[in-house]
Amino acid sequence: MKKIFALILTLVLAAAMLAGCTGDTVVIGNCTCSGTTCGTTGTTGTTGTTAPAEGAVKTGLSVSISVSDSVSATESSKGAAKYDITLAAVTVDDNGVITSCIIDAIPATIEFDATGNITTDLTAAILTKNELGADYGMVAWGGAIAEWNEQVAAVAEYAVGKTVQQLKNGDINMTTGKAEEGSDLSSSATIYLAGYVYAIEAAVNNAQHLGAQAGDELVLSTLNTASSSVAGTAQLDADITVLTRKDGVITSCIIDSVQAKIAFDATGNITTDLTAPFLSKNDLGADYGMVAWGGAMADWNVQAAAFARYVTGKTAAEVADISITEATKPADGTDLSTSVTIAIGGFQALIAKAMQA
Repeated sequence: MKKIFALILTLVLAAAMLAGCTGDTVVIGNCTCSGTTCGTTGTTGTTGTTAPAEGAVKTGLSVSISVSDSVSATESSKGAAKYDITLAAVTVDDNGVITSCIIDAIPATIEFDATGNITTDLTAAILTKNELGADYGMVAWGGAIAEWNEQVAAVAEYAVGKTVQQLKNGDINMTTGKAEEGSDLSSSATIYLAGYVYAIEAAVNNAQHLGAQAGDELVLSTLNTASSSVAGTAQLDADITVLTRKDGVITSCIIDSVQAKIAFDATGNITTDLTAPFLSKNDLGADYGMVAWGGAMADWNVQAAAFARYVTGKTAAEVADISITEATKPADGTDLSTSVTIAIGGFQALIAKAMQA
């Protein structure tokens, strides 16, 4: 009976989160490699591709947060807390060869006036650039050769079968940041690409053996909301998961989260240092302060990693069936309750969304 109640509660929570928190789920299949070639991306060499090894692969995620375009309010114009979060997810073999790759980004703007009050509808959906697709407007408004999601998909596909060094020495000029003129990539991606290469590099550097095998499907999913914003503080919250799956079973999982606050005073003047780094909860680690300031049994990143390990090997239904309390924390006496004491209802909703892709 407890499990049935938990399942119902979880589904309600998931529905509520999906109504107020939105994001994109992207799946990119692995290229098929044969001999020394991988698709049509080239041959083995300094700037070519390397056939990825079979067997176990590492799963990696990088999260990069920029708020540099934020502006204070004036008497004649609104202020804006502007967020651009770049995400890169990879699987990579022990030779450093990328076997699958996804790139996405979360753009968000929270406006406020010169009295320090927020004017943005905080219930409005916050979509990733992949989810926006043509509505992002690069073709309609900028005359681009292709939309943002199509261009980064071309970069992600180009990265598959390469090491980071091969990626840097290939068709992307890391000085100009653009695809080399006349290259195959230049016909499908004209935006600045160097930043995405560095995002992929960070994801590769973060990658760990978490259970994925070559050929498993890579999925990146987010749930995003500005609903915690209040007068004087714009707050973007984004829950992020990258997972791999096979036959409906999670084979590896990473969970991360962004809680990015930009403060402004009663005149709409931004008081947060926009040049200081904004980091995800995993990147903050112990500096997030759950142990030091809250007396928690473990910091957020440790508990999120424990949850990710716990759901590895499970189906979406099994994750939804994890027994939780009314506060959506793991129920007492369960295996998970010994390593996770934070609320996991949001994690369950995030996994449900990813597994539905």
